[in-house]
Amino acid sequence: MSITGFSVSHAPARSLAGQGQRLIYLMGASGSGKDTLLRLMRAMLQPDEPVLTAHRYITRASSDDESSVPLTPSEFQRRRELGCFALHWQSHGLHYGIGIEIDAWLASKALVIVNGSRHHLPIAHARYPRLNAIEITASPEILASRLAHRARENPEQIASRLRQGIHPYRAPEGCRINRLANEGSPQDAAQRLLTTVRHLLAT
Repeated sequence: MSITGFSVSHAPARSLAGQGQRLIYLMGASGSGKDTLLRLMRAMLQPDEPVLTAHRYITRASSDDESSVPLTPSEFQRRRELGCFALHWQSHGLHYGIGIEIDAWLASKALVIVNGSRHHLPIAHARYPRLNAIEITASPEILASRLAHRARENPEQIASRLRQGIHPYRAPEGCRINRLANEGSPQDAAQRLLTTVRHLLAT
């Protein structure tokens, strides 16, 4: 199955553990701070809390703040053709993938967090119809400041990411989206994210 540069493997959704009821699909515009919040939240977890953050495979070098695995375009294509990705998409000239291992993690009753894409939520929801979507939000001014500070993109690339950040996306029918503002202390936002994670663990 594919839609506008985004695909999933051919396994039917009904065969996936719980149809994603213990999957958190974390999303947000570039500069919203997803990677920082994930890093801080993981440090707050207790050793016995069954929470796993999926590695995101990407066709560029990863930063110290990311839980990402860099791949060359040819290696990414090879893994995609071999069915190694549960989810994969293309954005800003880069390829992103989430490994098929998350299905085994879900089957083991772990709570799995995926760093996803807002514009590709419909396909993720089609594969995991009971996923829990969380959008990290921040004002355009804060997004612009963070993108400039991380010095990963040139001005044209920053402008492109900001345009996409304000572009509306389609929420699939039946998918409830929780929003978490990250405009102040990242530690505070990470604590609120952890509260949500622990609530899902308890259900």
